Amino acid sequence: MYADDKVAQDLGMVIADIAPGRAVLRMTLTAAMVNGHGIAHGGYLFLLADSAFAYACNTHGAVTVAASADVVFVAPARAGDVLEATAVERTRYGRSGIYDVTVRRVPDGDVIAEFRGGSRSRNERVLADEDTDGDTDRPR
Repeated sequence: MYADDKVAQDLGMVIADIAPGRAVLRMTLTAAMVNGHGIAHGGYLFLLADSAFAYACNTHGAVTVAASADVVFVAPARAGDVLEATAVERTRYGRSGIYDVTVRRVPDGDVIAEFRGGSRSRNERVLADEDTDGDTDRPR
């Protein structure tokens, strides 16, 4: 998924950790990501949280997309700050799920934003089935 995620790559997002129902992404805020007040533009904070949410909800194998999302901006961040978004699955029911994401500044751990996303799985797989010759799964 990351190989095809040009937005995450272009913004310098790095996957720090990933496990079933969980993902941690890091990103350094650049001067181009701050607004006229010199603080992080909310769109970039949302984008980081939304990306962590996307990786977490796709860890179960089915292609999963956002059905809803809400963000609360808690504290300002500035150019040069390293931010870490930790997405955690709260519940899955049928093809739907709820995930919470906390965006913190590294290394002080100050909370910058809180995000809640609702997911919906599709009838597609993130990875293709095994090859007939037994090789490992290949991404679609």
